[in-house]
Amino acid sequence: MRTILITGQGGTGRTTVAAATALQAAREGTRTLVLTADRTDTLGAALGVPTGPDPVEAAPGLTAWRPDAAARFRDDLTAFQRRATTALDLLGASRLDAEEVTPLPGAEELALLRALRDAALSETYGLLVVDLPPAPQALALLALPEELRRYLRRLLPPERQAARALRPVLGRLAGVPMPAEWLYETAGRWDIELAAVQAVVEDRATTVRLVAEPGPAGTDAVRTATTALALRGLPVDTLVANRVLPAATNDAWLGALAAQQRKALDEWRETYAVHEVPHRGHDPRGTDDLAALPVPGVNTAPTPVEWPVTDRLADDGVLVWHIPLPGAIRDELDLIRRGDELVVSVGQFRRIVPLPSALRRCTVAGAALREGELRVRFTPDPGLWPREK
Repeated sequence: MRTILITGQGGTGRTTVAAATALQAAREGTRTLVLTADRTDTLGAALGVPTGPDPVEAAPGLTAWRPDAAARFRDDLTAFQRRATTALDLLGASRLDAEEVTPLPGAEELALLRALRDAALSETYGLLVVDLPPAPQALALLALPEELRRYLRRLLPPERQAARALRPVLGRLAGVPMPAEWLYETAGRWDIELAAVQAVVEDRATTVRLVAEPGPAGTDAVRTATTALALRGLPVDTLVANRVLPAATNDAWLGALAAQQRKALDEWRETYAVHEVPHRGHDPRGTDDLAALPVPGVNTAPTPVEWPVTDRLADDGVLVWHIPLPGAIRDELDLIRRGDELVVSVGQFRRIVPLPSALRRCTVAGAALREGELRVRFTPDPGLWPREK
């Protein structure tokens, strides 16, 4: 199953491109689902079919789904209150009724992740097209499963569950109550759910499609998004230059804007795989309008992002970890070795990644940014590295 995550510059027609991409794939015979997290029905407006909490058939072979974040949030909070009854009673807390609960910020994105997981596990579709929020929010959303799983493992290590029979004794010795069984069970269930979402996001058949309007603002947005996505190991298969104006026009104002777009497009082609979608003069509405948009097709053999380790022990005495970071700026880079993990920061974005097994027995010897690739050098630690006999 292929998954295409669509994000990019805000206000540039991402949802329309997502709907057109899904419709094109469905018309070519691929059973397709298009997902969105928008609170307003922008997807339904583009497709000409209202969407909501229940999947609807938008066209032959095409299903559209806009999960209800409020309903799922209410269900989760109600279930949590049931499990935490004892603790809430001790605190004297009063229960929240389902009808008084409103979703917190970010609930739509969490509902989208769950829908993505459910759709992938259903094995009903050959293609998932996900209409993500604008790039800054989308990047935080895509990082969420990995980061939450890390927090859970640190705060409630699974191996501590093995000592459940000793908890009463440990509680008396420590003088504080030990975590209840339901807390570990909840953490374990969350970890399983997050792992399923993370598996879809990190699958080798998952790619990202960026949407932007050619111009200075679009160029900045694309560079930042491309670098941040590379940090997460997510490949960008296409940069969709949307709403491109015709080069020939008699209007001086439109001519200047078109010239600015052409300049940006020329720069983009030096770095990205660019696909132009012309401005239609109106917002596309309905399947006929969407079918007229020349969106790029689905790449059936995407190229995943690789972070290889090269062995240069014989020549230079080092192992080199190659981390692609296109668009990264040297002054915005920061590296910290933390045990068996490497903290990589690029501007406002940061990721904590586990070191490959061979590098855990090494020390960091230096790093360099060359040709859009961060190359981190490691030297073997004599106390940990196997000695030759």
